Amino acid sequence: MGTIVSIGEVLWDLLPDGEYLGGAPFNFAANCVRLGHRVSFLSAIGQDPLGERTLRAIEHFGVPPDLVSRVPDAATGTVKVEFDRDGQPQYTINRPAAYDFLCLDEPALASIVTSRPDFLYFGTLSQLYPNNLAALVKLINALPDSLCFYDINLRRDSFNLALVTQLMFRAQVVKMNEDETKTVQELFGTSALNLEEFCRIYCRKFGWRAAWITLGAAGCAVFHDGTFLEVPGYPVVSPNPVGAGDAFSAAVCHGILGKWPIPKIAEFANKLGALTARQPGAVSEWSMQDIDSISIVRR
Repeated sequence: MGTIVSIGEVLWDLLPDGEYLGGAPFNFAANCVRLGHRVSFLSAIGQDPLGERTLRAIEHFGVPPDLVSRVPDAATGTVKVEFDRDGQPQYTINRPAAYDFLCLDEPALASIVTSRPDFLYFGTLSQLYPNNLAALVKLINALPDSLCFYDINLRRDSFNLALVTQLMFRAQVVKMNEDETKTVQELFGTSALNLEEFCRIYCRKFGWRAAWITLGAAGCAVFHDGTFLEVPGYPVVSPNPVGAGDAFSAAVCHGILGKWPIPKIAEFANKLGALTARQPGAVSEWSMQDIDSISIVRR
């Protein structure tokens, strides 16, 4: 299968019903491992009891921990997750956290470059701190043949126009949810009338090969190499959306690596997103049979 690098946060989601390991880059990495890919995960945890617990949980999900560094002066990341009346998650992020000080030293860089990754995945949250942004840029420059997958994951007080602009210019494949398209339009002062127009404007502006937009239970929209389509999704009773988008991103990379037709990728990604939304945490130990079992009944 493919080789994938994910850089960014690993943290604990403090949900009303318990604590679950999460962080979009980790969730993405764990799902890529379950899909059979070789994964390198670059992050950091604190030298605290929660850090020890995190390390054991990372290994439990099959993600190699060798590029997860220990930070003496910052706590392992946590985020309080609450849900609004519409069931959408609201995040209170405790920062600075250990993942804000990840380490890309020369041995780590050499190890990643030698693996010749097909994809380099990153988000926005972790890049807010200069150390992490510098590490990401260094990694991108060292991997000119890797596709850059940017899941924008805009979180309150954790992004700005300059940062988003820089990351968008670095990406070839971009994923966001429908609400984030509205935030992006506010940031850049555009007024696309629909998702297709939005995708055409931003793919042209930033040179993206593809834009993937998740629509919750409605499915997804995708603009790929000049073609736009929408693919319906799978409704979930009392969904937990935390982590569903990260699973969706992993499925998209899986399909691209398999050279699948775009409709097939979208269908598979919708299924894995729906499967994840049925689980209490952001990552779970699903199987391919679980994905295949997702009902074809739609609204």
